[in-house]
Formats: sequence, structure tokens, C-alpha cells
Amino acid sequence: MPATSKAAVTPAAPVALRGRSPRRSVLFFAFAFAVIADPVSSVAYAIEAALRALHGDLALLLPTMSLVIGLVVVVTANYWQLVRRFPKGGGAAAAAGRAFGPRWTFLPIGALVVDFVLTIGISIAAAASAVIALFPGLAPVRIPLALVLLLVVAGLTWFGHGGRLLFAFMTVAFVVISVAVLILGFAAPHTTGHATSTANPGHPAMLAVVLAFPVAMALATGIEAPSTAIAQLGQLDDTHRRRFGRGTLALLVVIVGGLTLALTALAVQLHIGIPGTDSTQIADIAHAAAGPGWLYEAFQLTSSLLLLAAASSSFQAGPGLLKALSGTPEQPGVLPTVLGRSNRHHTPYWSVVVYLAAAALIIVAAAGQEQELVLFYAVAVFVSFLVGLLAMTRFARTERKPALAWLNGIAAAAVAFTLVVNLLRGWPVLSLVATVLIAAGLYVRWNRAGQPTGIEDVEAQAETA
Repeated sequence: MPATSKAAVTPAAPVALRGRSPRRSVLFFAFAFAVIADPVSSVAYAIEAALRALHGDLALLLPTMSLVIGLVVVVTANYWQLVRRFPKGGGAAAAAGRAFGPRWTFLPIGALVVDFVLTIGISIAAAASAVIALFPGLAPVRIPLALVLLLVVAGLTWFGHGGRLLFAFMTVAFVVISVAVLILGFAAPHTTGHATSTANPGHPAMLAVVLAFPVAMALATGIEAPSTAIAQLGQLDDTHRRRFGRGTLALLVVIVGGLTLALTALAVQLHIGIPGTDSTQIADIAHAAAGPGWLYEAFQLTSSLLLLAAASSSFQAGPGLLKALSGTPEQPGVLPTVLGRSNRHHTPYWSVVVYLAAAALIIVAAAGQEQELVLFYAVAVFVSFLVGLLAMTRFARTERKPALAWLNGIAAAAVAFTLVVNLLRGWPVLSLVATVLIAAGLYVRWNRAGQPTGIEDVEAQAETA
């Protein structure tokens, strides 16, 4: 990998844009709403995941999701600090490398590689479920349907990053339709369900909530995206990149938190419990609120398109990361240079094939059911969260900011608890194993390559490319 300074990852001379120019507003719209597509799309399955962990007890669903949103705010606060410290991008990898040394960079990188694969897999599976909820006759072909959607999204990735503004509009469309469903659901619902709110969750109420909320922390995936994606904003100076990154994080908390709590409250009010095999809880909520008709159909359509947008975003970011790690034929990096070969649209096609194969494998293994993948999903990315929080804690202690050090330390403990609870469920340990193996493999190859400099900035390089 070529030696890289912070300045080297900026492709163009930065400019300080003054005032509220329309051009900057459009840029922020396209950037922010495209970047938050992943966490917003997680609303489609995170609430249901919590309810399943509660064994269908609706009475505990709102406290559980409130705890989830609280931890999302805590994690977001850490990335708020990361954006301030690394305005050229880099996220947890940059923080880990500079706090503990470059060798620690590989742990969050390994976590991100796994997270990108799982994001693609769970988003495609959830999109297939949304389509099946609208057209139940497709239920027997769930796996082929998911694989076809996977191939379509991977194929569109071939044409590069031109879809960012489209992703932004998909996010906005889903939010607007969701608000319409919520208003109708609270004011004049079409019907109500028959789920009980007094089912036995298997544990005392408080313990049940504490054990269930880590499952729904899949909602937190994507929080790291603004801290790395700001590297794409080479036309802005550091001050404006910070504003874009922090503005996006604030928007993420407001939209994801608001939608999650509102949909959860509506599910409780309308008694929408665990769905049948051919539906999803969020689809049942929309159907109960709006009834069969154009609004329900629009909700299902926008949610499925948003989920595909989230998958597409990871299909771009994941191969981009492998490309950055592969270096160039003149200056080889950590991975084989073949993974960096790109077409005229700057798409590293062999890296896309790697993610396509990995995502197809987990979709088939999970039988196309997104709820089977949620437990795995909230593991790998939390490794990255934990490393980032520990790095920021060290920075705060070094700079003699005890209040900030305590805040980051408590947040790190909460993230560690979430990670441990999910790992104790058994199979999700595979996500951790994959993360560690990828990190170790990259570290070995980095040593064999002579420990090329600039590895801390690889996430920023991936976004810039």
C-alpha cells in the first residue's frame, strides 16, 4: 500500500463554502440521506427481532426499543467525536491506529468486511420478505427471489457510484410514507391485531428487556458510515466536512430514533405481534394502519427499495475497501492487486464478485430469512464500535479530559455488554470468529509486505476512491 498522509486522501483542493448556497444544500441532502439509508432500513427488521427475543410480549417492546435508541445515541456521540478528530474520514480504523498503533487498525477493518457482507445479505433477505408480504404467492420461491435481487443489485454496482442521489430519494420516500402510515395508524387505523401484551417473556420483565435489547442493536449498524463517508467530500474543507458529518449523525438519530419509537408504539397500540411466516411485523403494522390499498403498497415498495439501496451501498463500500487494501501494480498493498482491478466506472469487479459470493452463501444458509441473520449482524460491527470507543477513551485520558474519558468508558462498557450477550446466544460467535480471522490474515499480509505506511487511513482511501 502506498504511503499516505491525511492530505493525500483528498482528491481535490478543498474550498470553504460560505453561506447557505443551494449547491451545498443539495450536496448535503444527497450525502446525508444516502449515507443513512442503512440504519433507516434497519427499522424494517430490528423491532421484530426485539419482539421475537421477548417471546412476543408487547408490553416490554417499547421499553426494549427505548433502551436500544439510548445506546444508539451513546454510540453516535462517539462518532461525533471521531468526525471532529478525523475530518478527512477514517472512522474507528483511524482512531485505533493512532491510539494503539497501526496493528490495531485491522480489527475494525475485519469487522467492517464482515459487516458489509451481512448488510448485503440481511438487506436483500428483508427486501425479499417485503415483496413476499405484498405478494404472498412468491413465498415458495423466497430463496431464488432473494438471489435474483442480489444479482440485480450487484449488477447495478458495476456502473459505479452514480446512484447516491437516488439512494437519498429512496430514504426520503420511505420516511414520508412511514409518517403517513403512522398518522393514519394513530388517528384512524384500519384494524387492530389480536396479539397479547401479557405473554410470558421467559424472564422477569427487567431481565427480559436487558437480554432482548442487544438483538435489536442491529439498528445501530450504519452509524459509522458518516465518519468514513466524509472522505468523499474532497471539494470541502475540514470545517465543512465536520459539519456534514455531524449534521448527518444528528439526522440519523432523529429519523431512526423517531421512526423506531413511533412504529414500536403503534405496534403496541394496534396489538401487532410476531408475524406469520409470509409477512413481517413492519408490514403487519402498515396493513393494520392503512388497510389494503395504495398506501400499504407504497409502504412495502419504498421499504423494499430502501433495503436494496442499503445493500447497494455496502456493495460499493465493501469492494472499495478491498480495492484500497490491494494497492496498485506499481505499489502493491496488503491484498492481491487483482482485487483492485476496476472497469471504466471505477468498480473493482473482482471484489464485487467476492462480496456477491459471500452474501449468496449466507442468504442460502439462512433460507432467505432476515431474522435468522439479525443475531450475527449485531456482533461484527460492535467490535468496531468497541475499538473506536476505547480509542476515544485513550485520547481523552491523554488530553486530560476526565469527563469525556468517563463518558467514553461507560459507553465502551455498554457496547461490550451488548456484544457479550449476543455472543452468548451461540451461533453469532461465527461473526466474531470471521472478524478475528480476517483481521489476523490482513495483519500477516501487512507484515509480509513490509508494514507499508498509511494503513490507518485505508477507510478514508476506500471512500475517496
